[in-house]
Amino acid sequence: MIVNEERTVNTPEHKPSNFNVPNVLTSLRIIVIPLFAWLVISGDGQHASWMWWSLGVFVALMITDKLDGDIARAKNLVTDFGKIADPIADKALMITALVCLNVVGLVGWWVTAIIVVRELGITFWRMGELRKGNVVPASKGGKIKTTLQSLAVALYLIPLSGVFSVVQFLVMLAAVAVTVITGVQYLIDARRLNHER
Repeated sequence: MIVNEERTVNTPEHKPSNFNVPNVLTSLRIIVIPLFAWLVISGDGQHASWMWWSLGVFVALMITDKLDGDIARAKNLVTDFGKIADPIADKALMITALVCLNVVGLVGWWVTAIIVVRELGITFWRMGELRKGNVVPASKGGKIKTTLQSLAVALYLIPLSGVFSVVQFLVMLAAVAVTVITGVQYLIDARRLNHER
């Protein structure tokens, strides 16, 4: 490990171990996703107690997503495993949440179709670019998209109706719109990247 007055840098010979707090949190997030799915399906979109439990687990999973990234960067614990597992956990949770909300009749299939196609398509493209040595960072729009998607899912897990249903729909509509827009932006960036080669 090379130490200077400004920062500490991991050399290739001293990479952080894959067994660290951020990676454990990421792994736990993946393991708990089936429990979250079971809670949503059991709630069937009607049983308030089950839905509140679903919301609690979803929020906890989103908090661990924030924590593992912050800890990894702050403690210099970024690993190749984390780079792969973290986005997989994120996509798995969001796709699972949307599919479950479809199954219980709270969200239309068109919402899931649009978001899943965009998420998987862009993820596979970014992984392909990474294999070529080209790092495609998440855009500011991508972060807004993730925030809106998470907020929309959380709102749909709250067992309230009436005017609140309008709020749920509008936030989900905004999430879908930003999902499409950022997906198109990634395609434009991909086209420009190919032309620059």
